[in-house]
Amino acid sequence: MKILIVYAHPESKSMNAAMFHEAIETLKAAGHEVQTTDLYAMQFNPVSDRHNFTSTLDPEFFKQQLEEVHATKVNGFIPGLDAEQQKVEWCDLMIWQFPLWWFSVPAILKGWVDRVFAMGRTYGGGHIYETGIFSGKKALLSLTTGGKEADYLKNGFNGDLLSMLKPLHRGILQFTGFSVLQPQVVYGPARISSAEREEALSGWRSRLQDVFSETPIEVGTY
Repeated sequence: MKILIVYAHPESKSMNAAMFHEAIETLKAAGHEVQTTDLYAMQFNPVSDRHNFTSTLDPEFFKQQLEEVHATKVNGFIPGLDAEQQKVEWCDLMIWQFPLWWFSVPAILKGWVDRVFAMGRTYGGGHIYETGIFSGKKALLSLTTGGKEADYLKNGFNGDLLSMLKPLHRGILQFTGFSVLQPQVVYGPARISSAEREEALSGWRSRLQDVFSETPIEVGTY
């Protein structure tokens, strides 16, 4: 199978980095094809504007969605952006590896979505949700948190983690057709022992061995 891993963390010694590299090694060892996007290493520009395009529909007024539709028709995305779009189109499974910042993804990852998930190319024309362009593909959020697991329960200090992730699960991934798998979460990695860290990586490794047999979660039920 074909897997794209999008990685968003600035520290190469972080738990996120360890999970990123563990996923690459495990999936390749299992015979899968793997492509990666390391956003910080690429110094990916998260700002979405006219620089997304080599084409121009309306030079007087910038409406991003209309420019995206036009660029889709005339092959008008800049090469770096087109390359990222091709990765998403290529994969059977997309994994995002990131730390939970402000109950969401880091800005660099959100900016990647803003620029890569272009109208006309990744959604639109009636192609959303069940009829989405990426229907048949799966997506998995793999993340770390700052707090312990009890903080992210329904009645916990921060509230239910799945509710925090719903804008990503429903508003981005399912919206474009992806089926969503249960998130992989390491709670409070800065506060765990080396043995607990290795246990978490081992659990991630084991899950990846059978990830394609997993049943997607029902996002609308939480």
